[in-house]
Amino acid sequence: MIGAMSKEPGTSVSTTGSRILPTSVSQVGTITKYEILNYFRSRRFFILLAIGLIISGIFTALVAYYGVSNVAPCLPSTCSTPALAFYSFWWGNSITFVIVLSGIFFGGDAISGEFQNKTGYFLVANPLRRSSIYIGKWLGALIASVIVLAIYAGITVGNGLFYFGANVPFQFVESLSFSILYLIAVLGFTFFFSSLFKSSSMSILVTAILFLFAFSLIQLIVANLVQIEPWFIITYGSGIIGNVLMDTYPTTQPIRGPGPGGRDGTTYAVTIPEGIMILLVYFIATAILGLVLFERKEFT
Repeated sequence: MIGAMSKEPGTSVSTTGSRILPTSVSQVGTITKYEILNYFRSRRFFILLAIGLIISGIFTALVAYYGVSNVAPCLPSTCSTPALAFYSFWWGNSITFVIVLSGIFFGGDAISGEFQNKTGYFLVANPLRRSSIYIGKWLGALIASVIVLAIYAGITVGNGLFYFGANVPFQFVESLSFSILYLIAVLGFTFFFSSLFKSSSMSILVTAILFLFAFSLIQLIVANLVQIEPWFIITYGSGIIGNVLMDTYPTTQPIRGPGPGGRDGTTYAVTIPEGIMILLVYFIATAILGLVLFERKEFT
């Protein structure tokens, strides 16, 4: 006689015995929780938070010492809202750097560390799907990064409220949304490279070089020298974060070099739909590739 079998939410019953195994959602939640705890224990989260606080402190001191009108000038001919100029100066000039650091700190060795330290053996020995491990680690990195981002945004808004009252431009909300999207894309990219290498130092080094130097250099060469729109570079897509904070959103414009023999050219500015598409494609492509690599790679 077969009795009715009940199961708790978030669990599934094995067909080969009475052992109850966690579902994929439960596995992802468990991995996410322990990944966040690992960031706290390793002090990695607090180090990045301290860096964010230092950057905020520098901006706060600059604005307080030199005055808002000097560090974020709002000329009548080019600026209509002093508050927007302030947020453009503070948020537009720093948030992409904070996001890149988040990707390096939380995603640079998230997967490669499992191979280097051989801790992956203990993970796969348990009834855990590799996809659950990958997604759980990514969500843990995203949550930790969003917390840092939220604190940094809170300090930015706090300074804005002090100088301009409740006059928070709607463009800042848009820029904040684009920043979160860029963070998602950066973490997808860093997790891909973390899956590509078995050395933590190598994966961290490669992602740091790419985001801090290489992408910007390639974008500069392609846009200014080759005169091709660098739509295939993730940092070009992230330009919407700062562009939306400008009084007039920049557009792609033809230019002419100085002198009678000046070379004609073009200055490129990513549009909002284009920037969103670039970031989404980067995230989807790198997330899938990273997961496939992690699924196929052996812990040897």
